[in-house]
Amino acid sequence: MKLLTLNAHSLVETDYPQKLAAFAECIAKECPDVIALQEVSQTACKTAVPEALLTGYTPCGEDITIREDNHVYNAVRLLADRGVHYHWTWLPLKLGYDRYDEGIAVMSLAPIAETDTVLVSAVNDYHNWKTRKLLGIRTEQGSDWFYSVHLGWWNDPEEPFQGQWERTDSHMLRHENVWLMGDFNSPAEVHEEGYDLIVRSGWYDSYLLAERKDSGLTVGSVIDGWRDKLRSTTGMRIDQIWCSRPEAVKSSRVLFNGIKEPVVSDHYGVMIQFERSSV
Repeated sequence: MKLLTLNAHSLVETDYPQKLAAFAECIAKECPDVIALQEVSQTACKTAVPEALLTGYTPCGEDITIREDNHVYNAVRLLADRGVHYHWTWLPLKLGYDRYDEGIAVMSLAPIAETDTVLVSAVNDYHNWKTRKLLGIRTEQGSDWFYSVHLGWWNDPEEPFQGQWERTDSHMLRHENVWLMGDFNSPAEVHEEGYDLIVRSGWYDSYLLAERKDSGLTVGSVIDGWRDKLRSTTGMRIDQIWCSRPEAVKSSRVLFNGIKEPVVSDHYGVMIQFERSSV
């Protein structure tokens, strides 16, 4: 089974149509079973897509409107044109850049049986960009839960990572087996902060479990959200896939870093492959 996570940056990216097409081309080739996406946007003033055209879509809440330039909606359409059909769901979190409905998404080759949304920030305000929620799915093929995650920073004075992680960890106790996939904003190279807190909470980093791996670096320069924290960087591993129990992870590979696949975002993606009889 393959899992992939990517902070897509989506509509904010320059040359966005070309990057969306490149993303779809890679996904059609690799066919990850579950994909977690962060910073999945749509323009707030665009026309709504009729329900009849939302192929494979499972709502994760009431009053969610999918608009014509929604990133995951159009990624799924491009994939369908290539003969690869994904089920998907999307959760809007906040107003980004004063014009976008910004949210998180999960895509799955298997039909979605259940969805779950979790508020993990102390604030819950659509006009406050520090609002953080998780979006999870369980597919019809098993009992595992897969969550798209985008958390804040360790030392944020208003929304520190620790509080968001404690709410995340507490919520996951209700599930037998969980995968947390996304942008944790906690470099694995920095000790005694967010990454080490996750480890101490009993979670397993799939990168460390993997038999084969590369550098794992998912950010190659100083990006939005880090400009007031870093002057320069040689790379950070902040996009991660965590599991709630040890798994037989065969490989962990960075995608969309300009080596095998083109860069499509200010983050690179991470794909793992693991073996288990059922999920």
